[in-house]
Amino acid sequence: MAETSARPWTRPHDWAEVVLGVVLVLSPIWMDTNNAALWTMIVLGALIAIDGLASLAMPGMVYGEGIQIVLGALAFVSPWVMSYTDFGGAAWTSWIVGGLTVLVGAAALPLANAAHRTAGQH
Repeated sequence: MAETSARPWTRPHDWAEVVLGVVLVLSPIWMDTNNAALWTMIVLGALIAIDGLASLAMPGMVYGEGIQIVLGALAFVSPWVMSYTDFGGAAWTSWIVGGLTVLVGAAALPLANAAHRTAGQH
């Protein structure tokens, strides 16, 4: 399993992160938001997707999963911090995407650690 997880572009956890980021970026297209929600969702979604792409390209980069967990937590708290809880669709999207991003990042940590150790042995 460690060899598979060490190959670039093969880890499903990182692909899930990319998809979650893209969903957060695009969701303001089909739901009501205010300016704060719009830009928060676009910026955090883009950062989540970019982090996922970086983790896919460099599977031994352990700190990418840590960044993912932080970005997911930021997405989760953003409806309260940026005051868009009144926009139900945007708030729920942020809560769900943020929570899933944290969970996927935590689940990917063992894979990233294994890939990092494998890369160090070559």
